[in-house]
Amino acid sequence: MNIKKNWTVLLLLSVVLISSCTDDLNTEPEVEQTLAATLEQDPNAVKGLLAKLYGGLALHGIGALEGDDQLTDILGDDSGETVYLRSLWNMQEMTADLVKNRWGDGGLDPLTTATGWVSTNKFLGYMYNRIFFQVGQVNNFILETEGLDFAEKDIIRAEARFLRALSYYHAMDLFGGVPVVTEADGIGGALKAPSKREEVFAFVETELLEIRDIIPASNEYGRASKATVNMVLAKIYLNAEVYTGAQRYDAALSASELVINDGNYSLDDDYQSIFQGDNFTSPEIIFPLIGDRVNAQSFGNTTYLVNGSYGDSTMDIASFGAQASWFGHRCTEALYGLFDELNPNSTDTSIDETDVNEDRRAIFHTSGHNPVMEDYRKWEDGYPTTKFRNTYAEGTAPLMNASDIDFPMFRLADAYLMYAEAHLRNGGGSLDAALGYVNALRERAYGNTNGNIASSELTLDFIIDERARELYYEAHRRQDLIRFKRFTGGTYLWPWKGGVVSGIPIPENYDLFPFPLEALQANPNIDQNDGF
Repeated sequence: MNIKKNWTVLLLLSVVLISSCTDDLNTEPEVEQTLAATLEQDPNAVKGLLAKLYGGLALHGIGALEGDDQLTDILGDDSGETVYLRSLWNMQEMTADLVKNRWGDGGLDPLTTATGWVSTNKFLGYMYNRIFFQVGQVNNFILETEGLDFAEKDIIRAEARFLRALSYYHAMDLFGGVPVVTEADGIGGALKAPSKREEVFAFVETELLEIRDIIPASNEYGRASKATVNMVLAKIYLNAEVYTGAQRYDAALSASELVINDGNYSLDDDYQSIFQGDNFTSPEIIFPLIGDRVNAQSFGNTTYLVNGSYGDSTMDIASFGAQASWFGHRCTEALYGLFDELNPNSTDTSIDETDVNEDRRAIFHTSGHNPVMEDYRKWEDGYPTTKFRNTYAEGTAPLMNASDIDFPMFRLADAYLMYAEAHLRNGGGSLDAALGYVNALRERAYGNTNGNIASSELTLDFIIDERARELYYEAHRRQDLIRFKRFTGGTYLWPWKGGVVSGIPIPENYDLFPFPLEALQANPNIDQNDGF
């Protein structure tokens, strides 16, 4: 049986178990008795609750794709807008240089132009609320399972702690210092004073190190493995100077090396197959957020990336299995200008595996579109990408209401690039290993050694560009630019940075987002980030 479908069945089981505690964490007697009784009848039922915690990263709630808003975890103008993955993607990709969105509604314009950020922007609220909803759900889960006996108890509770650490990693990255609330703080813990950013870092690091030996090296698909934990450790260590003021590149290299040498993952032979409907078969994906056209439907998971990137009649959306054309996201010259072989005047609708001696990662639809984004609100300006597509290895592309693509939050290629960067930043390791990892990615991209680089070409400037070529549309870019000191200020300008077509400097306080108004109102201990 398909292991991906097994995971989504567990998610469905969580509906009955979790519905009594989604709105109020103060439900200890009722939930504890219900969960204990349920476990007596079905010892595996706790996996349904765990699946709900994982599903909190990709789904709007436990309701249907449309309607049933009372079952949406986070209230908003559109339940799909509130989804964790969609919010994270907006904040990491749309605010940076590679992707722009043309809708402009409800606060998207300030994100896509990196200007005019205010605490009342609803998209900031969605992200913050999602993070702390996840934290609350995990804390409640840990409390309610503490006195119960069930199979894999230590592993399952460690996975819950991983998901909490993941959310605090995102909170630290996006907002800086935030309240660190655990099961030890009880129901009123949400009103704690914020910890400093370096203290949040220490909490995330400690949690990950404590659970690393508990979480298995090989786990069910869609669940955290030891390599998943090491990926997040590598991420926080690589960005430690941003978060704490102290460099940890040696630790970043060591954690990346643990992922690379894990033995459970390998580079996919086909770059495109990592982003299609049956990508659960890819050996490269370390931690996916599940998308399933039947059992894990959402307008905020990869459905958002597929439908949002498809538009006019020059795009045959049926051939890509897209549910609809939303005329939203297009890439900018800052991305496709990094691919030497891309010809903007080509009538080819994409650069893909049929193109010889070209980088197969350059997957752009060029027909009917202008290479220069003179107007980010104009669909024809900029090239959409069909990198995420609802097609399958056998060539079919069935029409579906929601995406079947799992979002690869962490994959092996990123560990290769983190190792190389950490080495270049004096984190240890070897030049030969770093060069070998980078050239392994480029050899896959070109299908031969034509794209390989020499050791003299392996520089930090090359790495930031290679991360764009390899990882675009995967919610890493803003973080990368900040680490390279290219996000704020005027060192690096991109189309529509600061709301100007050619780009202008933006203030340094934009390295963090402002706290949303509802967070400030709910917790008087939170002070707004500087400059907002």
